[in-house]
Amino acid sequence: GGGGRGIRMVPSKKDLEVQFNLASNEAKNAFGDGRCFVEKYVDKPRHIEVQCLGDGTGNVVHIWDRDCSVQRRHQKVIETAPAMNLPPHTRQAMLDDACRLLSAAKYRNAGTVEFLVDKEGDHFFMEVNPRVQVEHTVTEEISGIDIVQSQIKIAAGKTLKELGLTQDQIPPPQCIAMQCRVTTEDPSQDFRPDTGTIDVFRMPGGMGIRLDDGPGFPGAQILPHYDSLLVKITARARTRRDAAAKLTRALREFRVRGVTTNKSFLMHVLENKEFLDGFVDTGFIAAHPELLAPLKEKDRAQKTLYYIGNLIVNGTPKALGATGPPPSTIDPMIPDIPPVAKTKKSLKEIFDLEGAQSFAEAVRHNDGLLVTDTTWRDAHQSLLATRLRTIDILNVAAPTNVALRNAYSLECWGGATFDVSMRFLNECPWDRLEKIREAVPDIPLQMLLRGANAVGYTSYPDNVVFEFCRLAKATGMDVFRIFDSLNYIENLKLGIDAVGEAGGVIEGVVCYTGDIGNPKRGMYNLEYYLNFVRELNDLGIHVLAIKDMAGLLKPESAQMLVSAIRAEHFDLPIHVHTHDTAGTGVASMLAAAKAGADVVDAATDALSGLTSQPSLGALVASTSGTDLDTGISLQEVSALNDYWEEARGLYAPFESGQKSGSADVYIHEMPGGQYTNLLYQSTQLGLTGQWSHVKKAYATANRLLGDIIKVTPSSKVTGDLAQFIVANNLTEEEVIEQADTLSFPKSVVEYFQGYLGIPPFGFPEPLRSKVVKGQTIEGTNLSCFEGRPGADLSAMDLVAAKEILEEKWGSKSGQNAGGIEIRDVDVMSHAMYPAVFDEFMENVSFHGELSHLNTRAFLTGMKVGQELSVDLEKGKELIMKLISVGDVDPEGIVNIQFEVNGQYRMVHIKDKNVSNEHTVRPKASRNVVGSVGAPMSGVVLETMISTGDNVDVGDPLLVLSAMKMETMVSSPVKGVVKKVIVTAGDHIGVGDLVVEIDDEAN
Repeated sequence: GGGGRGIRMVPSKKDLEVQFNLASNEAKNAFGDGRCFVEKYVDKPRHIEVQCLGDGTGNVVHIWDRDCSVQRRHQKVIETAPAMNLPPHTRQAMLDDACRLLSAAKYRNAGTVEFLVDKEGDHFFMEVNPRVQVEHTVTEEISGIDIVQSQIKIAAGKTLKELGLTQDQIPPPQCIAMQCRVTTEDPSQDFRPDTGTIDVFRMPGGMGIRLDDGPGFPGAQILPHYDSLLVKITARARTRRDAAAKLTRALREFRVRGVTTNKSFLMHVLENKEFLDGFVDTGFIAAHPELLAPLKEKDRAQKTLYYIGNLIVNGTPKALGATGPPPSTIDPMIPDIPPVAKTKKSLKEIFDLEGAQSFAEAVRHNDGLLVTDTTWRDAHQSLLATRLRTIDILNVAAPTNVALRNAYSLECWGGATFDVSMRFLNECPWDRLEKIREAVPDIPLQMLLRGANAVGYTSYPDNVVFEFCRLAKATGMDVFRIFDSLNYIENLKLGIDAVGEAGGVIEGVVCYTGDIGNPKRGMYNLEYYLNFVRELNDLGIHVLAIKDMAGLLKPESAQMLVSAIRAEHFDLPIHVHTHDTAGTGVASMLAAAKAGADVVDAATDALSGLTSQPSLGALVASTSGTDLDTGISLQEVSALNDYWEEARGLYAPFESGQKSGSADVYIHEMPGGQYTNLLYQSTQLGLTGQWSHVKKAYATANRLLGDIIKVTPSSKVTGDLAQFIVANNLTEEEVIEQADTLSFPKSVVEYFQGYLGIPPFGFPEPLRSKVVKGQTIEGTNLSCFEGRPGADLSAMDLVAAKEILEEKWGSKSGQNAGGIEIRDVDVMSHAMYPAVFDEFMENVSFHGELSHLNTRAFLTGMKVGQELSVDLEKGKELIMKLISVGDVDPEGIVNIQFEVNGQYRMVHIKDKNVSNEHTVRPKASRNVVGSVGAPMSGVVLETMISTGDNVDVGDPLLVLSAMKMETMVSSPVKGVVKKVIVTAGDHIGVGDLVVEIDDEAN
């Protein structure tokens, strides 16, 4: 007896000896006594107990009965008093038998007489437990009798009569009591006991809740040598369902972190209809395996503490790129801009009620100049490496909704913000869009769509692009600025069709490069652009955008281009975008507006200039009172700018160090949105101090690629090639001459294979043929795409993809408590960036969604004594205080103690700097052809050969990754692999020896 130990069911005569010996041995090992009782087996009975008190004189009273039928392996789990739905005669017979038995034995003190009741209502005596049992609390709650105190008094010589405990003084129960046992067992793992340190221990309370606790408190060690019981929770109410509801509420409030508990199982039982109706027997749990399913608990507070603790111990992750000074200590002041009564229908209302065409007509007939504010996307992409977080946008969303009510749009999504949100900020881009839409209901939202590339860096199956646009529109997007990185009309057509089907505003883009004002500049002349706009207009766009992504559109050229387009397309709205890299942005936008542009892009002053957009304040002030008046108040946008001036200080770690504009953009033609990202990436690749060389190499790379349009993802190809040239100290001529033996970045190889489409004036030869020699497109026999890449891609099975994600991260996964809900938008994030999405989901499972943390805490954590307020959701606030940071223990663990809403919590963080041995890697020998060195710093993703393998020139050896760039390292010689120096996961630098090959020629 005791916890079901020593009990065996014997189904037939032949099983008797085996089962008897098993039961006897188990009992002997557990209790030192192997004697056994052989009793009748009752199939699926109810387990009913009668609580009694005896004073040793033959006087015995019962304190009614309780139902202990909810059992697992004969171990009681939930007890209820009194037992429900018992035939009255059965109940009375058990009560009488219990008292008669104990009276005959002159029983003294508390005891429990246990019975089994079969389906016919017959009862069978099982045993007497001569002690106070764990479940005595439910009887105390329905009777008001303190059983423990009564036992002590009886032991001291009191009689039942002296205690006032005669049967006529113990009335029938007037309420229901229910108790559950919270243990450190994992129901999903066959109730395997768990051990460890309790990090969080928060007890419930309230009317009708009783707690009998055990060893639980923050910091408590749960060891394998003791009972797994943490606490007994007892609820009292007028009905069984009310008692279950109170118990469920108490369990929901109960918090234990650090060890697994059976809380989920208990809650499933308490919500089961059969249980609530009171018709359960000892086979109830076995008949309901769904009760063992893990509970979905967000555990947001503890995950947030773990993230902060990791920052405290190990510092800001290097991958985040926070290499500058620490964030400002000043919290931005949110401006108070009172709402203004509407005097006309807004563009957002026109679009929502009348559609995209009416929207375009309203833009064209608008009096004055319209403005798109790029602060929430391109401005921070250009200046702060796209690191602006959702919380800092939402903080100023309400006043922005007022101040920019007359704007054309807010650019807030798409482009690089999509993958950076997941990759570096631990935020879901779809959640960001949804929250912005809710916070800014009155202004059209705008995104940047890379045509057939959606928001990725490659081509996708057509159905993926269509589904992406549908979901973006449904989540809150209005205006889709659709461009192609090569001005490849076939890629643009796909994006235009997808947005049109989704019901969005189609803003078709002509990307601008070169200089139409300089007849010597080359192929990108005025006629080229006019022809392209004609093709775009024929595709049914609603708005034309001129995208000057590098800031090359000089004022005179802006006037020439816009006026020429306006002359041909009077009814087509024109929207002009530029970057202020050379300092001419405001002048160019004013020139474009005077020439007939309807909309121009600008950014709040604090995030304007340099490689960002021109100043919004300057444009508002310059046009005020003129025919181009923007309808925007300078005072109101200045109030917004005050916020952004202070908010920018929080992002000091991501500042590029630029001090001024630079006219050399007219030489290297680097897009403003790429400038800071490429500067940081070059540093990460070991090219610190060589930025001027990278900029010159960028112009070289552009020529090698065929003088292309440079905007993501084609700009990434150009940047990757530029860094490759600098890292390997190559000249333009050497690249062409050695192209068939060089291990080019993956993006460069794929560009020449046509992954991005076909550039306006074709691929340069013979470079292309050399680069793609021996290369094949995965899943095909082709070396190059002949037209639009996506046209050759099979449709993606989105339903199957969701199933896979469910099994990996969702409700079907075993690694998360109930899993993470997989939505259609998550499937789309996976479709765009499979590896990035997996890494993001891994972070979410560990740290939760971190957009609620203020940016300073997100980047640097907390200091001892510091208090931090975190709004998890409306009405759910955490007040967190860092209490102490312990020393590193022998295993390299640091224990950190917090206080959260007055409750102590602990996290245990591995110090990654402990016992780390720095490995000095050998360098490749430049004079030995078979000594293969890493062409870039990065991480080894995969090795594709082994020692002894025969390789030919160009055979793949391994794959390297750094930042967003992957590079296939190919064999420079024909021969036999002598030694593979690296393995997957190794961090290596430029020139590090990776493979040694015995050159066959030698």
